[in-house]
Amino acid sequence: MTLTVLTGPAAPLAGSHAKSAIAKTAADRPLPLTATGFEGDEQADRRVHGGPEKAVHHYPRDHYDAWRADLGDLPLLDHPGAFGENISVAGLTEDAVAVGDIFRLGGALVQVSQGRQPCWKLNHRFGVPDMARRVQQTGRTGWYYRVLQPGTVAPGDGLDLIDRLAPDWTLRRLWQAMYVDRLNRDELRGIAALDVLAEGWRKYAQRRLDSGRVEDWRPRLEGRT
Repeated sequence: MTLTVLTGPAAPLAGSHAKSAIAKTAADRPLPLTATGFEGDEQADRRVHGGPEKAVHHYPRDHYDAWRADLGDLPLLDHPGAFGENISVAGLTEDAVAVGDIFRLGGALVQVSQGRQPCWKLNHRFGVPDMARRVQQTGRTGWYYRVLQPGTVAPGDGLDLIDRLAPDWTLRRLWQAMYVDRLNRDELRGIAALDVLAEGWRKYAQRRLDSGRVEDWRPRLEGRT
């Protein structure tokens, strides 16, 4: 499968005082991919975006038709980059991709590290007040990769599965446990022990096990402090 590579600078976010790099555009040349992401790509708030466990964001091109059905023919959905993704391909979704999956991405090697936790900036990006919550509720979230081997990635390069370290832990299963069957202790114990999963997600699971409560999502989804 061939891919589109997308990057973008941090810029003021429409309807907000914040900055964001959610607006990505397709690259027209090969780009170096390092442990923290593509050359020329930025993150406005490094506390919650970017870093080694979120070096590359993948959003399935397959979801765009479903969003058009939900939201109408928004110009934003006419091309990849609407969701702030760095790579876009057709044929891969959360149902088939698992945490720990290793892919050859052009000249680099990447590994699925976690699902995406949508945030309130999607609400402003789409002009839909509950867009982040919709993304979470549908499970059409996308995911992140860590970079195991830096390299150069060009538009049209391949994204090829190399190895599967935890094939039972699809991103759909992870989403089901985190956002639907939220206090299933067996699933939470499995997540907490899943060493190929990003540490932050394992800590979420452990906190639920320890407290018997689900964290408050409103600050992330609505921008409340």
